[in-house]
Amino acid sequence: MTLLTAEFRRELPRLLVTLEQDLLHQAQFARNPTLQAGHMEALRKLENHHEEFISIFLRRLADGLCNIRTPSSRPRPGAPSFSMEGLRLVDDTEISEDAVLRSIAERHAGSARLPLLLLGQRFGVMAGAPAFDGESLPVGPWRLGQLLSDAATALELNLDTRLKLYRLFESQFAPDYAALVESMNALLAGAHVLPGLTYVPLRKRRRPVEAATARPRAETGEDTGDASTASAPASTAPFTSWPGSQSPGGGSAADDVGMLALLKELLAERRAESGRQPAPTDTATPRVTLPSGDVDAALGAMQARVREKATPPRLPEIRQALLVQARLQSGQATTLSPEDEDTFELLGLLHSGMRQELGDQGPATELVDRLQVPVLRAALQDQTFFVRQQHPARQLLSAVAEAGSNWATGEDSDPQLTAQLKDTVEEVVSHYDGDARVFETAHHKLQQHLQRMARRAEVSERRQVEGARGREKLELARQAAVEAVDVATGDASVPRFIRTLLEQPWTDALTLVLLRHGNESPEWNAHVEATHHIVQSAVHGAPAPDGLRARIRQALGPVGYSGEDAEAVVRALTGGIDESDDPASRTELAMKLKGRARLGAAPAAASGDAPVAPRSPKEQECYQHLCTLPFGTWFEFDQPDGTILRQRLAWFSPRTGHALFVNQRGQRVEEGHGRHDLDQVARQVSAGRARVLTTDRAGLVDRAWQSALSSLRNLSGRKGRPGGQA
Repeated sequence: MTLLTAEFRRELPRLLVTLEQDLLHQAQFARNPTLQAGHMEALRKLENHHEEFISIFLRRLADGLCNIRTPSSRPRPGAPSFSMEGLRLVDDTEISEDAVLRSIAERHAGSARLPLLLLGQRFGVMAGAPAFDGESLPVGPWRLGQLLSDAATALELNLDTRLKLYRLFESQFAPDYAALVESMNALLAGAHVLPGLTYVPLRKRRRPVEAATARPRAETGEDTGDASTASAPASTAPFTSWPGSQSPGGGSAADDVGMLALLKELLAERRAESGRQPAPTDTATPRVTLPSGDVDAALGAMQARVREKATPPRLPEIRQALLVQARLQSGQATTLSPEDEDTFELLGLLHSGMRQELGDQGPATELVDRLQVPVLRAALQDQTFFVRQQHPARQLLSAVAEAGSNWATGEDSDPQLTAQLKDTVEEVVSHYDGDARVFETAHHKLQQHLQRMARRAEVSERRQVEGARGREKLELARQAAVEAVDVATGDASVPRFIRTLLEQPWTDALTLVLLRHGNESPEWNAHVEATHHIVQSAVHGAPAPDGLRARIRQALGPVGYSGEDAEAVVRALTGGIDESDDPASRTELAMKLKGRARLGAAPAAASGDAPVAPRSPKEQECYQHLCTLPFGTWFEFDQPDGTILRQRLAWFSPRTGHALFVNQRGQRVEEGHGRHDLDQVARQVSAGRARVLTTDRAGLVDRAWQSALSSLRNLSGRKGRPGGQA
């Protein structure tokens, strides 16, 4: 239960915030007042009962887990029994909601079919009963959907809002559900609940005829598994993970072999286009091909010397030194094998792309350069380095480059991370001698450090978001209070002193009442009514109703007015002071009001900003797109010095357009940078000075490799040929 509580304590708040964001967006653009009112009502319930929803969900989930030994908690499908007395017409809403929940559960179950099967076996052991099927499993997708429905119904959310909730839950939780089931299986296996349980399905062997007919289809470019993988466009989904928390996927071994063959074809075509061959063809001066073992041994000796050099050599220098040393030792001209030549050339393309991303100077570039020799040895040993993202050497190179670029430079630099990166690189340079586990161990240590930083950043971001949401609620409440005062005064000619009292102490009091009780509460309605009475008494000279003075006095207390100041405001607002009475006391009170801090008032600089120009059609399109992005989306901003700054959109409000950006540490970006408003960000995106970071552009090594492949395809004449996941 601890694992599930932690998971849902993290996911459910995100789900509810996303639903609130969606409701705000729909209310903003609703043309029907009834629909708009419905969206706002649902939003109010969610905001007021946020924790109640999560508590109901977790409590009923815990009840299901605690009662797995109770027979009634496991409904068994049996022969249905019908009774004429029980027949009735079923409401369409029941059918619709049940169908949506069932379809979502079936898709979740389909993505985790085998882990759910194993989990059902383990729950059966704990319950002392036959294995649980997916529908009776207390943590299965059917049960989770029912828990969502129960919590939403308890909050009295309408059907449309519940359906939105279910679909958002599917889109947000589906990618991680299989991993959660695997974690539960691992936890139970560690607790000695069927620790050796596994399942190997029987696979039907392909007939020779099928294998023979599949080859021509692949050659002609028809719809085969490999072709679809190779031609699939890169994902353009917004990138939302923290650095160090993402784990790139990998293709199958068949995909790796196919992509490697494609790379070699591209290299051969590139050499043919440029009239260059991997080895000279002059028979008068034959060259001896260096065995791969000798190449690795020579690079190993060079790797030991790199440790002592402040500036490591570049790949062309490494290649030249390797050939010169071999010639001196053998007395003959030497050359590399075609496979090794390909590796040198491909790695050179990759490093060129990385230098374009990192620049020629900086800590990250220095770290990557020091890894050149061990990474080269690993690539010579296993050329799938270029096509497999999960290759240990490639994973380490990517982690070092990414962390060095984003965390260890600029104003967000972390001395502890810089030291960790240097230790990681030195560990590889010192200990790598053909064993890929050296890369794995170094990468694991670095990832642990990055994940600790990501967790700290996530906690910091959560605090910043809570603060931003609080400021947003305060501002909206203040706007509603100002509107209530404006409605009450209407077109009346209000004396300047009375208007000051209405706009300052009384507006502050209304704001606090609205924050505490909501806009549909009796308290708010009573204070809005009191505002109308105040205008009638202070402006039009009507007698103050009974209880008005007490209500004003009571409302002013929580916002800091007491004693003589409170009594002076009460007298003025209830008609006890006119323009001719005691100007000295009015002046004194006005000076005190001017020196008081306002509740939720905007800073003077912000309130005096010049009006912004209307958005152009392109800027409006960008703004609407920004309103659809999930919280946590990363952006890239172009800096005046030519560098790129990466920041995370932690939160925004479609209602006011306010946005909260944080850096890699989860710290709030100062508003002076011009990125505290969606309107400003939309204008920057429209002008090309900012862009959304997508998943296909998230990894620095992957970006560099895609750039290198694009260059290679262009030079070889295959501009339309994709590079696949490599």
